Amino acid sequence: MTTTDPSRVAPLRDAASPSEFLTFLLRDEYGVDILTVREIRGWDGVTEIPNMPEYVRGVINLRGSVVPLVDLRVRFGLDSIDYGPTTVVIVLGVEDGGREKTFGIVVDAVSEVCVVSEEQINPAPDLGSCSMSSLRGIAALEDKMVILLNVARIVCDDALEAALETEDGA
Repeated sequence: MTTTDPSRVAPLRDAASPSEFLTFLLRDEYGVDILTVREIRGWDGVTEIPNMPEYVRGVINLRGSVVPLVDLRVRFGLDSIDYGPTTVVIVLGVEDGGREKTFGIVVDAVSEVCVVSEEQINPAPDLGSCSMSSLRGIAALEDKMVILLNVARIVCDDALEAALETEDGA
């Protein structure tokens, strides 16, 4: 089993499209390309899968499809908090070799949709850690900083790849 090559995985978007990001809260504000977002759902629990990393919370049934869930707080090494009424699952899709891979991320709350120009995006600092590799950059907006994620890098892990392969039936 090989890990997905992030250079082959891209959001489902036209490069000429404006850059819109769905922002959400963990401890700080983060954002994902709006065109990778398939659905936003309230937290409703999961079916756990044995022998998965701690950050893979389990799977949900999404209209007949099994979708793995990643707790981004755990994935990024942030302090855990209890899930509450604002906890949501953002279901994302990325294209990999002509096929869409779908997974969900558990976040504290959804914030807003922001339009971000390329000039507002600063490169992610190169500190060499795995969690840093999932950053696309940091958007310097008028009143805040938003950490922009490379969605494909979130799923670059053998264990999560295995869960996605199960979901695809491959």
